[in-house]
Amino acid sequence: MSLSPHILLTGGTGFFGKALLRFFCNQDCSTTDRPTVTILSRCRASFATSYPEFVNQPWLELHEGNICHPDTLPRNTGFTHIIHAAADSTMGPQLTPLQRFDQIVTGTRNLLELAVECGAKRFLFTSSGAIYGPQPPSLDRIPEEWHGSPDLLNPANAYGEAKRAAEHLCSLYADQYEMECVIARCFAFVGEDLPLDVHFAIGNFIRDALHKEVITVAGDGSPLRTYLHQDDLAEWLWALLLRGRSGEAYNVGSDEVVSIAELAHLVREILAPRKQLIIQGQVSASGQRNRYLPHIGKAQRELGLTVRIPLHDAIRRFGKQK
Repeated sequence: MSLSPHILLTGGTGFFGKALLRFFCNQDCSTTDRPTVTILSRCRASFATSYPEFVNQPWLELHEGNICHPDTLPRNTGFTHIIHAAADSTMGPQLTPLQRFDQIVTGTRNLLELAVECGAKRFLFTSSGAIYGPQPPSLDRIPEEWHGSPDLLNPANAYGEAKRAAEHLCSLYADQYEMECVIARCFAFVGEDLPLDVHFAIGNFIRDALHKEVITVAGDGSPLRTYLHQDDLAEWLWALLLRGRSGEAYNVGSDEVVSIAELAHLVREILAPRKQLIIQGQVSASGQRNRYLPHIGKAQRELGLTVRIPLHDAIRRFGKQK
């Protein structure tokens, strides 16, 4: 690439955004080839107060705006790349299903319109493994070619359905305007910027291990998950932005499978070996397990991406940082 990219990053105050900002901070590159990054934040002052380590970076700019209000987006700027990582799953429970759907779909369309206006050539959309719907027992890992979907008539699936609609918008804009759009279908993650007080099981277990008397598993512990560390996440998103094939989706996640019960025990073993652990739910008599497991061979094969940080190291790092 002859010129360093100028990237617009939405969701800069969220988990994905902060993971990317730390990645950019740690990049071993000269001033001339380091990307310029403009963060779209709903409150510049709050971001500056919460994350002062990012404020004085010469390559970083803050723009106050909202993806759902196009008149607040940065205009007259020649962005070469856009990473649309706003509307992640962290804030979802605070919204109604309709608000959540509108935020994702309307926000994505506004960003795609901005990309056309400013002439951006590459657009990375952070989608979700939720677009696949329930993983059937016969499917060991979910590949990108799997065409399952959530139940359209269940309002609880607004997040997954909105991500599906937003992916389709990306394909429509890529076709109409010859823009290169790449989709990152993201699964489950862990890292220093993951909040401990929302609905993420691994964050709740780490919170309990560090700050509570008991580590509590609310369910039966049988669901199966994988967790990719945020350093690997950022590296994968960066590779997808620069080298992912336009019009393609890539699963982003780990291949190290763990049950929720095993995860809770691993957190206790690493961070609080003497602490009591309680599993509140009873295992279903049907024996069927909820699974959310990505097949990541496509990203590994095409882009040479790997899972560098195993889960036990990710938990140990998280505990030290908290």
